Amino acid sequence: MSFSSETKQELCRVPLRKLCCARAEAYGILLYCNTFHASEARIITGNPALAERLPKLFRRAFQIQFDLSPDLEASAGKRVFRLTDREKLRRVMSVLGYEQSPVLHINFALLEEECCKAAFLRGAFFAGGSVTDPVKRYHLELTTSHAQVSRELEVLLRECGYPPKSVTRSGSSVSYYKQSDQIEDFLTMIGAPVSAMRVMTAKLEKDLRNRVNRRINCDSANLDKSVEASREQAEAIRRLRDADMLRQLSDKLQATAALRLEYPELALSELAEEFDPPVTKSCLNHRMRKLMRLARGL
Repeated sequence: MSFSSETKQELCRVPLRKLCCARAEAYGILLYCNTFHASEARIITGNPALAERLPKLFRRAFQIQFDLSPDLEASAGKRVFRLTDREKLRRVMSVLGYEQSPVLHINFALLEEECCKAAFLRGAFFAGGSVTDPVKRYHLELTTSHAQVSRELEVLLRECGYPPKSVTRSGSSVSYYKQSDQIEDFLTMIGAPVSAMRVMTAKLEKDLRNRVNRRINCDSANLDKSVEASREQAEAIRRLRDADMLRQLSDKLQATAALRLEYPELALSELAEEFDPPVTKSCLNHRMRKLMRLARGL
């Protein structure tokens, strides 16, 4: 099952308690479903949990039954729910505030309460929404064939504090999010906190992997620099030895040269521990610079 289907399955567990919220959710479904006009409403879904929820939702919201509904026990794949009875459709139009035919815009008078706004957006997501598995990428969208509805939905989302981006795709209007925090907030608002937490967890895991990779790359680069510096130091000391200059140096510099040739693989901080008594990295670095200057002067 896809992440999008799992999210809708979670949303289907939101109880149908308040009449106003049931109507708002059904309203969102109708404006974002396959067909909605004066003579027909048709909702198609492949999600079994949503297929089970739709008849209960429309009975609660409008006190009506679908004229055509699938056998939930026997059917598989896409399930089609239809309203064609004109009396039922007139009742739906009347409840939603339309006089004769649905002018395709959002009736904000039905969405004054915060719970009703969330229910409407949940319905829109049920019918026209999808969300990508956050392990792959962050993307949530709401798609409708009604441009005016899409524009007004974006107004509603901005009022809720979640301004989306928009695009037209194959004649449909799409409102979408590509930021993980916006997707988390949207899913939480419409009633899917578990899915929102999965988005958050995926982001944390990605951030952790990125930090680890950056640290590994940084450590690898530092190791390469340390190896190159150690090689240059050993080469300089060998030049001084070949020129018979080491015996002319102080005891401290001679000890430094001897230890570097004995432990060419050690970083300066590790080499400093080999002295008896140990010296600081800063002190050892100062001695190495002296040896390098002497070698360059040959």
